[in-house]
Formats: sequence, structure tokens, C-alpha cells
Amino acid sequence: MEKKNLLGASLADLENLMLELGEKEYKGRQLFKWFYDLLESDFEQMTDLSQKLRKKLAEGFVFRGLEAADIAVSSDGTEKFLFRLDDGKLIETVLIPDGAKKRTVCISSQAGCPLGCLFCATGLMGFGRDLTTGEIIGQLIFLRKRYGEDAFRNMVFMGMGEPLLNYANVVAAIEIISSGMGLGVSAKKITVSTVGITPQIYALTDSGLKVNLAISLHAADDAKRQKIMPVAKKYNLEKLIKAAKYFAEQRKKRMTFEYILFKGFNDSKQDALNLAELVKGIPCKINILAYNPIDNLPYKRPTDEEVDEFGRLLYPLAPAVTIRKSRGLDISAACGQLAGKFQHFEEDNNR
Repeated sequence: MEKKNLLGASLADLENLMLELGEKEYKGRQLFKWFYDLLESDFEQMTDLSQKLRKKLAEGFVFRGLEAADIAVSSDGTEKFLFRLDDGKLIETVLIPDGAKKRTVCISSQAGCPLGCLFCATGLMGFGRDLTTGEIIGQLIFLRKRYGEDAFRNMVFMGMGEPLLNYANVVAAIEIISSGMGLGVSAKKITVSTVGITPQIYALTDSGLKVNLAISLHAADDAKRQKIMPVAKKYNLEKLIKAAKYFAEQRKKRMTFEYILFKGFNDSKQDALNLAELVKGIPCKINILAYNPIDNLPYKRPTDEEVDEFGRLLYPLAPAVTIRKSRGLDISAACGQLAGKFQHFEEDNNR
């Protein structure tokens, strides 16, 4: 009989498992700490559990993480990890340096993406499936085992997929990630990035998880946004801004709007004025990022000077503006690019 993988098991799951095995409930808390805090997967090393229990666990269970199928390192220090899941699906995780010791990790929540944004490499792949709670957490455990406790300081659900379409598993993962007995990442260091699935923005706001919220706008009027983001037809800017205001008001904290600049599409003076007007009255920061070019897509990257000029137009009118520099251009660090290349390579070789 195949052993059950406990990767992604919650504290309650492990406590219930102990009761099922005829053990005291508190042993589930010990097991939880071994898995997620101490990163130990060998039951024999869990010395505060009885020999009998360790043997019982080893007979029926494993705690098996993810293994990298490929690792690419950029000249700027950005690292991209490609993971092949048990069913062959591919996902990506990106580790971005920020200064000497700080690193931010972008993790995936889905294999592929169902939303089909027209500028996104992940959208070109189509949708595979939601990641399990364990597959979400497994990306972080891999990095912690590779680099230690300081593998990353901040984490963002900004990799492949739309996290709010995999809401239950993402929330369950965040609870383990932010637990003091788990990975111990403060919720204040976790950001959930969404294209604007408004019902789940309200749910996340009311969940009690003190995470940050980032909304991918990329256009400040519905007509333009719907051209590049099909989901905008279902959740228009009026609905989205209302949900954003609710988050900011309930949480008493500033949120982030992400705005990718496409040359000749959304980078005019009028676009900047429209954006400033759209977010007026919302405590927020606007992150401006130049488009990361992707093969076979028509969108062009503006120059650094054009990006800076857009920021100058916007800043006096918006509460806070940050211009983010693209990272990992030489290793296809835009979401979905590396997995897409592997997918096409394997398809070509299987024909």
C-alpha cells in the first residue's frame, strides 16, 4: 500500500491523526513542529516521539517535499526554480535578491492559469490544476532546506496562477507558513497578489489573516483592461475598487496596486491621470513595472526613461509610487516562461 504524504497537513490534521493512531493529541503538535519548523522528514530522528509511534508513522506515512527539475540563475542574482509535480505538471518559484541579505520569494498557487491574460506566459500554457496546500508549502520548504532560515524574508503569491481561485488551499498554506510552530513567516511579510477576484478579496479581508494585498491593475479604464485581461469583463473596475477600499478600511493598512507598463498602450499622460483618479482616497502604493518581453506576444517594453517619466507624472497625484526594476530578464523570469519552454520542449520530443 502506498504511504500517505503528510506534506501540507495542518495542525488539526496531525492532531486528529494522533488520536486515530491511539496517541495523545499533543503529539500532533510535536509532529507539526518537526515537519514545518525543524524541516525533519525522517521519523526516526523525531526523538520526542516514542519508538513505537515512530515505527507506526514510518510504516504508513512520508513527508516528501518537492524536487527541482531545473534551476536558472540570472546575472542579477535572481534564481528561478522549476518543479515537476507527481502528475508531471510544472510550476515555478522565483527568488529575488533585494540588497545584501534580503530576498523575496514569488511562489505559485496553480499549475498554469485559467484566466488567459493576453500578455502572460502562464496564460499561454493554459490551466493544469490547483496546487495542493502541500505543493504550495513545498516550494518554501525546498528553499529553506537549500539556504537555511534566511532563505527569504518576504513572500508573494505572484508566481503561476491566480491565488484567489485556489482560495481554500492558499489560506490553509498561509496558516501553516505563518504559524509560530510552522515556517514562522510573519503574515505581515506575506502578500497575496490577485487580478481582482472580488468575492475572495472580501473573504480574505474577513479571514483574520493579516496578510498584505496587491491588485494587478495594468489599466485604469475598463475598455483597456478588458483587452488584456478577460477576467475584467466579470469583475469590472467599479467592483474591484469597491473591494479594494473595503480591504484598506477594514485592515487599516495600505494596499498595493501593480501596474505593468506596455509601450504605446497604457503609458500615456492620460493613463497616469486616469490611474491617479481611480485610486483616489484609497491608502495605497502603486508599483510600476516595465513589461517583461515574451516570445510570440505583441506587447513591447518601454524604455527606462519612459517608465521614469510615467512615475514622475503619477507621483504628485498618487499617495506613493514605486518603480520596480525587472529582474531575471536573462533567465526568462516572467511567470510561466521557464515552464512554458520545458513544456514545448517535451511536446516537441514526444511527437
